[in-house]
Amino acid sequence: MNDVLLWLIPLAVLVAGGGTAALLVPRSRRQRDLPSGTVLERPTTATGDAAAPAPAEAPPAAEVPATAADVEAVPVEQPAPAQGRLVRLRDRLARSGSPLGARLLAVLSRDQLTEDDWDEIEETLLLADVGAGPAGELVEALRTRVRVLGVTDTQAVRALLREELVRLVDPGMDRALRTAGDEPGQPGVVMVVGVNGTGKTTTVGKLARVLVAEDKKVVLGAADTFRAAAADQLQTWGSRVGVTTVRADRDGADPAAVAFDAVRQGKADGADVVLVDTAGRLQNKAGLMDELGKITRVVTREAPLTEVLLVLDATTGQNGLTQARVFGEVAGVTGIVLTKLDGTAKGGIVVAVQRELGVPVKLVGLGEGPDDLAPFDAEQFVDGILGD
Repeated sequence: MNDVLLWLIPLAVLVAGGGTAALLVPRSRRQRDLPSGTVLERPTTATGDAAAPAPAEAPPAAEVPATAADVEAVPVEQPAPAQGRLVRLRDRLARSGSPLGARLLAVLSRDQLTEDDWDEIEETLLLADVGAGPAGELVEALRTRVRVLGVTDTQAVRALLREELVRLVDPGMDRALRTAGDEPGQPGVVMVVGVNGTGKTTTVGKLARVLVAEDKKVVLGAADTFRAAAADQLQTWGSRVGVTTVRADRDGADPAAVAFDAVRQGKADGADVVLVDTAGRLQNKAGLMDELGKITRVVTREAPLTEVLLVLDATTGQNGLTQARVFGEVAGVTGIVLTKLDGTAKGGIVVAVQRELGVPVKLVGLGEGPDDLAPFDAEQFVDGILGD
C-alpha cells in the first residue's frame, strides 16, 4: 500500500507528454497578461526604505501567464462620462435650495441695507465656513459696489453676488488633474491622502471610474494596509470597472512596498495612471510625515509623483482645515477633493481650504452614487449654490 502511495504522489504533479512537472503557481503571483479586474497580492515585508526590492533582487514572477479562466469573471461597468456629471451635480446643488445662496440674496435684496444687514451677511458667510478673511473681503466688495451702483433690483443683486462669489472661488486656478507620466511609457502616479472617515478609499475608486470613462488604463495600489477591509473595498471598486488592484497579502504590511509594487505593475502593464490609496491615520504629524515621506521616496524610484490629492469632508468645517494644514505641510498636496459637498450650508469650505493651502479644489463629490465625483468648476459651483 505504501509503495502505491509513493507512486501516486509524484503522478499527481505530472502532466502527459514528456513527464514534465507543471508547478501549480498561485494566481496571486501571476503578473503578466492579466485580464482586467485582476487582484495581485504581494508578499510584503517591512524593510525600511528598502522595502521595495530592486528589480535585480526580485524579478517579476511573470513566467506563468494567467488565463481568463484563472480569474473570476466580474461584470464590468461603463462609467458615466465626466462631462455630463458637471451639469448633473450643479443641478443637484441648485435643487437642494442652498442656504448660503438663499440667505445672501434675501438680505441683499432689501431696500435699504443697514450695518446690521451687513453683519448678517458676514455671519452667513462665516457659518458657511468661508473663513474670516475671505468673508470680510466679500462683504467689503459688495458694500462698495452696492453703494456706487445703487443696486436694488433682485436680478442685478444676483448678478453682482454671482460675480463676487466667482472671484472669491477663483476660476483662474489650474484645476487640471495631472495624470500623465513625465516620460513616454511612464504612468502618471497619483497619491491620495487624508484621514479615515472622509471617504478617501471610496474617492480613489470613484476617481478610477472618472479615468476609465476617459479611456485611460488604470492600476490601483491598496497602500492603506492598516485599516481592516480597506484593500477589499478598493478591490471591489476596481473589479467593477475592470481595473487591476495591487494589494498586500496581509494586514499591516509595509505601505511603501505595496505602493512601489503598484507603480511597477503599472509600468509593466502599460498603464496610463497608477492611483495609490494611503492610510488615513493622523495620531501625530511626525508619524504621518515619516510614513508619507517613505512612500514618496520608494515610489519615485520607479516613477515621479504627478499629483498628491487631499480628500476632505466638506461638512467638517474648521476641523477639516486643521487636517488640510497638517497634510499640506507633510505631503506636498497639489490638489483637493471635497466629499459630501451636498451639505451646501458648508459650501464656503471651497474658498477657505484653497486659501489655507494655496492649491485648488480639483474634484468634488455630491452624493453616494458611484459616478457622483466630478471635476470642480468655479462658475458652475457658484451657479449651483445660487440656484441658477
